Amino acid sequence: MACMAFERISVDHRIMGGVPCIRGTRIPVATVVGLLADDMSADEILADYPQLEDADLHEALRYAAAALRERELPLRPSA
Repeated sequence: MACMAFERISVDHRIMGGVPCIRGTRIPVATVVGLLADDMSADEILADYPQLEDADLHEALRYAAAALRERELPLRPSA
């Protein structure tokens, strides 16, 4: 497995218990992805979290996509 580079994501066991966060913040990647999934616009997120940049949102999505490629989620079979 190749290691992907994420310049805007950090994992530090001393910050948020090692949960992947946007670099230099305590904002978990999962929070950002969840806000986007809940139909919050990028402009709304950036207004609510002024320490974030648009590039942080894109990198959070890239990170989430890479994480999903690395594991299989339990889903119910389609009918």
